[in-house]
Amino acid sequence: MTSTSTAAQFAVGSLVRARGRDWVVLPASDAEMLVLRPLGGGEDDVAGVLPALEPVQAATFPPPEADDLGNDRSARLLRDALRIGFRSSGGPFRSLAGLSVSPRPYQLVPLLLALRQETVRLLIADDVGIGKTVEAALVASEMLAQGSAQRLAVLCPPSLAEQWRRELSEKFGMDAELVLPGTVTRLERGLEYGQSLFERYPVTIVSTDFIKAERRRNDFLRGAPDLVIVDEAHGVAADDTGRGGAGRTQRYRLVRDLADDPQRHLVLVSATPHSGNEGAFRNLIGLLDPALHDANLSSEAGRRLLAEYMVQRRRADIRGYLGQETKFPKDRRTQEVAYRLTPEHRTLFDDVLAYVRGRVQDRTGTVLEQRVRWWSALSLLRAMASSPAAAAATLSTRAAAAEAETETAADRLGASEVLDQVEDDAAEGGDVVPGALLHESQERPSERSQLRTFRDRALALESDHAQDAKLALLTAQVQKLLKDGFDPIVFCRFIPTAHYVAAHLRAALKRVEVEIVTGELPSEERAQRVAALSERAVGSRKVLVATDCLSEGVNLQEDFQAVVHYDLAWNPTRHEQREGRVDRFGQPAEVVRALLLYGEDNGIDGIILDVLLRKHEAIRRDLGISVPVPPQSDQVLAALLEGVLMRGQQGEQLELGFGLEGKADELSEEWRSSAENESRSRSRFAQNTIRPDEVQEAVDAARVSLGSPDDVAGFVRAALADLGATVTADGDGFAADLALAPVGLRDVVRVPGDALRFAADHPAPAGVAVLQRTDRVVGALADYVLNSALDSQLPAAARPARRCGIIVSADITTPTVALLVRFRTHLSMPSRRGEVTSVAEEARVLAFTGSPSNPTWLSPDEVDVVLSARPSANVPIETATNVVGTVLSTLPLLAPALDEQAAAVAETLRQAHVAVRRTARGDRAGSLGVRGLAVTPQLPVDVLGVYIFRAAGGLR
Repeated sequence: MTSTSTAAQFAVGSLVRARGRDWVVLPASDAEMLVLRPLGGGEDDVAGVLPALEPVQAATFPPPEADDLGNDRSARLLRDALRIGFRSSGGPFRSLAGLSVSPRPYQLVPLLLALRQETVRLLIADDVGIGKTVEAALVASEMLAQGSAQRLAVLCPPSLAEQWRRELSEKFGMDAELVLPGTVTRLERGLEYGQSLFERYPVTIVSTDFIKAERRRNDFLRGAPDLVIVDEAHGVAADDTGRGGAGRTQRYRLVRDLADDPQRHLVLVSATPHSGNEGAFRNLIGLLDPALHDANLSSEAGRRLLAEYMVQRRRADIRGYLGQETKFPKDRRTQEVAYRLTPEHRTLFDDVLAYVRGRVQDRTGTVLEQRVRWWSALSLLRAMASSPAAAAATLSTRAAAAEAETETAADRLGASEVLDQVEDDAAEGGDVVPGALLHESQERPSERSQLRTFRDRALALESDHAQDAKLALLTAQVQKLLKDGFDPIVFCRFIPTAHYVAAHLRAALKRVEVEIVTGELPSEERAQRVAALSERAVGSRKVLVATDCLSEGVNLQEDFQAVVHYDLAWNPTRHEQREGRVDRFGQPAEVVRALLLYGEDNGIDGIILDVLLRKHEAIRRDLGISVPVPPQSDQVLAALLEGVLMRGQQGEQLELGFGLEGKADELSEEWRSSAENESRSRSRFAQNTIRPDEVQEAVDAARVSLGSPDDVAGFVRAALADLGATVTADGDGFAADLALAPVGLRDVVRVPGDALRFAADHPAPAGVAVLQRTDRVVGALADYVLNSALDSQLPAAARPARRCGIIVSADITTPTVALLVRFRTHLSMPSRRGEVTSVAEEARVLAFTGSPSNPTWLSPDEVDVVLSARPSANVPIETATNVVGTVLSTLPLLAPALDEQAAAVAETLRQAHVAVRRTARGDRAGSLGVRGLAVTPQLPVDVLGVYIFRAAGGLR
């Protein structure tokens, strides 16, 4: 082959030689440019070559040489390195081998469900902390690999954009562009005339709030990808009343327009799809199938229809799924801790309470003015319960309801500002302090003077921390957590409170890193600030003070193990979201803590605890599920507080009475009834239509191609030891000292110093590798062992695996030759946009007895018996070289049989793909993804190793 050769002469999957090394031709190649991956290399080593400008020649894989002798151990290392290092395996899922994450069996369920649908419409609603991001990305990765989709966009809150970018890059090998206010100008500079950036960049992560604006949405809709993931999907679920504001309505219309394209794949992700608002929930599921919007979900037919689209599982459902333990914290220890106001604080609180009661009881003016006064009073009361800083800010801010022109608008604005409606955006502006001031026309001069006095007294308390019993209690509890080894997150309701708390903790905890994150920060900077805190606090304790801008979606489990509710949330779901930041999969600590601070005598905390939070915890404890509070809870809570205030009762704690207990009981009864219905209905969700044995078949097929966790652990231990590393036990894993290992190994694993640590499974501390084939360090080690085995010029100490060997064993009765072969197989996958071709690789050990000219091939079970034989004697080097040389000289005689084996492997692979897709689609054999699937072998087969097994005494 000369430099004038063209790319069209080389088939996808064929072997070529260029730039002094051998490469595999990849599917992205065309008539002018070859896209090549070096033999034994990974995706990072892929290169483009222009055959018109540099020589490219057809190549065949070189056979082993007789003097490349090793033993049983070196043969096993080569086999395991080859299998573990694959990134394009021939298993039933096209994407699995190329991932840098090993999906747990339960995470394959949404993928199998997606394969049922020609146009994927799926709601992944697993509980907080189970791994919905991985599940959604796994669906996307497989669809892109199959060619069912060409481009992907992830719509998410801007605070989660960087987290999504990192997950897609590090675990799924997708380089995504962030589409945010701060990045869009740079991205648009490189566009061609009339081109949308969503057409230019195949994978994008888009701020939902940025793209929903009218001037952006049309461009997005015009060029929107054919696969869209919507994270925190409950945030786009507007009802028809306008509750949640214009922003929510805009988000819903955007996603509604996307869903109206019947060819677009849509994956919705939310841990709280039903926040208690029935209309919003129906609009959400209506995005999946319009029939769901009006379906009777309490009927068998309605539940069955929903089950086609929705996956929702609790931790108990997946903790030991298919025998694989998924480690969550073993215990969440929750504690309520009370405080009592100091005398000076108590006096101010009583005076404010008396003023608030006067406002509520004032029946002068219009009904609108009365509602505005009510919301203003409740804002002041809630801010007083939070902190003097929040109270002072509230007393300087006009109430949102004061701008309303109708009673309905006043209630909507007031509830949005004061109550914790989960469908409101905690991440975007939900932590702004509410206002208590009215229009001047609505306030008497004496009231304005009184409010200014209250503000001055609150400011005085703010500057005198000794008068704040709540702050003193927090300091003591945080110090205790730190002493016990817990790094806490302190959640506050309002921005002024967060600053007030952070300033005090910084002064009180001299040797502790204290950071603050609130909604004042641009969303993309919040995760960066948390990461910077972790870097500064390496080896020391840290405290994060945050508002609810961090309560959703952001993963904080690697750095924090405790949550402190400095302010009670007025919605139990918000509490659950806060604690879910640390109590989730990936948390290394076995125990997490949750502390709830409440005032025994501040007037309102007792109502919130009794009516909402304790009821929620009791239901979660009894039924094992968290169910949103019923939709009328806001009205009930407002009625309870208004009734107590209207009554004018004096006393330290506002207590229910005058029939108000009945309202609370009615709410509790409906809540528990909803929880029981939810518990029953979960048995109808889609995951229960996928049988565990079906998932197990998929898992087993993947492991046959890729190796089991035990294979990985054995390979890593053996390879490191044979490369001169000192390996010692370390908990459930082990540690390795690379001081005496080859320099080349230290270069490829890229760890600081000479120390390596391995954990048996996730979660693992930062800097610790995990014994999974997808771990970067494990992959680098496999590539090193394979590449060094193929490079006969390296010194012996740097080549732990060898391509030839003789194993003499008492377990062998018949001389047997084992071949380590690599099959490369072409897969043509049908898609709506035409045929998609890819290459799969698979390593197998074939063995035969008899002569190469008339071999008797062993069955897979018989091969396993041969490979399990243990050596019992050595063979003189001269004898071994002669015997191996003789066998190697006869390898050409095996070519026809190896070609037949390659055809059999291709057929097995075809059947695996068909089986997975037919099973997922209920045996609809004609479905897309089965019809038109073609699998053909690439010949000749690569023979990487030749190993001869002889009986003891058979060689001299």
